[in-house]
Amino acid sequence: MATRLIDGPYFEEFTVGQIFVAPSITITEGHAAVYAALFGDRMRLPLDHHLARRVTGQSRPLAHPYLAVHLAAGQTTYASQHVKGNLFYRGMLLRRPVYLGDSLYTTTKVVGLRQNKAKAGRAATGMVALEMTTVNQDHEVVLHFWRCPMIGCKDPGIETGHNDNFDWIKNSFGNDELVAALPRGWDLAPLACDITGLKGPNVAPGDEFEIAPKDTVTCAPELVRMSLNIAYTHTDETRSYLGQRLVYGGHTISFALAQVVRALPNLLHMVAWRHCDHLGPVLEGDLISTKFKVVNCTSTAAGGTLYDLGVEAFAHRKDNSGVMQGEKVLDWGLVVWGA
Repeated sequence: MATRLIDGPYFEEFTVGQIFVAPSITITEGHAAVYAALFGDRMRLPLDHHLARRVTGQSRPLAHPYLAVHLAAGQTTYASQHVKGNLFYRGMLLRRPVYLGDSLYTTTKVVGLRQNKAKAGRAATGMVALEMTTVNQDHEVVLHFWRCPMIGCKDPGIETGHNDNFDWIKNSFGNDELVAALPRGWDLAPLACDITGLKGPNVAPGDEFEIAPKDTVTCAPELVRMSLNIAYTHTDETRSYLGQRLVYGGHTISFALAQVVRALPNLLHMVAWRHCDHLGPVLEGDLISTKFKVVNCTSTAAGGTLYDLGVEAFAHRKDNSGVMQGEKVLDWGLVVWGA
């Protein structure tokens, strides 16, 4: 007889080249319903199955692109169960759309390790650079990206010597790469004559948008569990450095995207993230607000426009005196495709 502890890796237990896998996930109507309930995202094609069929030519309903990202990110979290916070995402490219009924398979590879400088009174931690590749049931690459969780050490005083440089991690895309990632064969004509009559604003580089409505963070552990995210800090307040559950960063990003869609109602697809940096913690009950700047607009041969956006999100909560305070928590380089 033996007693076995089920636990995730600490920083000193990682090695460069290490591979992690996770259970595959089939995207269902249930996933789509939970996503809609959590974020109220108004991206048109995932909401309207009939319109989506006319545009995509596919009989299956289109899944929200960020729903696929949530599931893929959750599949990577065996490696980051002891995460203190996910510091950044880099070079995320959605190479093909995802439909309800697709299954996602994600492989996570350790590509760099760097221990943080020691600080008096703090246990040792380190940064783990992870590279993720997600394929569908037909072995087609759906998603590729890097992220960097900060992981605690098992030995609080250890010196591992890890000091890898992460500057090589991709954080930009050429226009050809972005265009190649656009869905093929979509017919945008039905959008122009659609009876809902939604019209996006005329947008030019340099334009700035501030979305007045804020969204309250709720059901944070439910999204974590649905996406198979097993990082302790999101469900167990005793494992959080704040003494409260830390909201998974993707929760904040989804609110930011939903607020961008309010400003640009004819967005069709999320194409790429140049970068996405988490600048501060978010807690359940925080209010999330968003503003963004149009960095560039490019018309495409497939129709529509690629919008390169610089997005910032802010978390608002009351301080000890009851005064509402805001803090910038997200800096996001987002590329989207709109009609």
